[in-house]
Amino acid sequence: MRVILAEHAGFCFGVKRAINMASETARKAKENVYTYGPIIHNPQVVEKFKKEGVHPVKDIKKIVKGSSIIIRTHGVPPERESEFSKKALKVTDATCPFVKKAQKLAAKLSGEGYQVVILGEADHPEVRGILGYTNNTAIVVGNPKEVRKIKKCAKLGVVVQTTQSMQNFLDTVFALRDKSPEVRVFNTICDATRKRQDSALKLANKVDIMIVVGGKNSANTKHLAELCREKRVPTYHIEGALEIKKSWFKGKKLAGVTAGASTPDWIIKNVIKTITAPDRPHNQGKTGQNKKS
Repeated sequence: MRVILAEHAGFCFGVKRAINMASETARKAKENVYTYGPIIHNPQVVEKFKKEGVHPVKDIKKIVKGSSIIIRTHGVPPERESEFSKKALKVTDATCPFVKKAQKLAAKLSGEGYQVVILGEADHPEVRGILGYTNNTAIVVGNPKEVRKIKKCAKLGVVVQTTQSMQNFLDTVFALRDKSPEVRVFNTICDATRKRQDSALKLANKVDIMIVVGGKNSANTKHLAELCREKRVPTYHIEGALEIKKSWFKGKKLAGVTAGASTPDWIIKNVIKTITAPDRPHNQGKTGQNKKS
């Protein structure tokens, strides 16, 4: 079995930056260290940080006053930062700079009287954070079909979850054109997302099977898998090598591997090693998690 790794795969700048900041905070801190939610959407990385004494929390009430708190790559709404201050927490802001840009643009548009529209997943922490920068007045849509819920208004301002697909962005903006005489659009999809999507699509056209590696809760990884499936190539989204099944590769000669922006190199290498091993494992666990389309 031959394997080709996508030209752009794995950790992006924002994730590397956040991990370095979290590691440095953990190394220097004498007090308890927490992340507000998982630092990135990768279970292996989160588990590694737990072993180093960095624990993700969802409830601020559980954090001891004076502790260190790391803001995750996805960012948080302003009201959450205020809560951190009230508890005298030592804050390390690991928000991705591209997410920060989207937050600031949303706040600017809202302040200038635009009805802000956020293209993204409503329940994603990045989107919830951006929403907070509009005082929760923005409308969140996930695709062109959801545009119908937006009423016509004087002016619209659009920002995008940084991990959205370019095609969904273009289609949604096109659908918004009739909602206002003035539609101001900011493409806040990050360059790393675009490069990973482009290289995954290019690779999917060449191979017999695609393996997409990354957290099941990772938006950018899920989008990579969706794009590959659109190319009608058998595609499996896995978090690690233990999920690989021998049966997937029956009759296949060339496999493509790509990975989300929050997937470490060591996991990618382990996946490739497992695929190319003479006797690939047929894992009996975690059945039903990976569906071919």
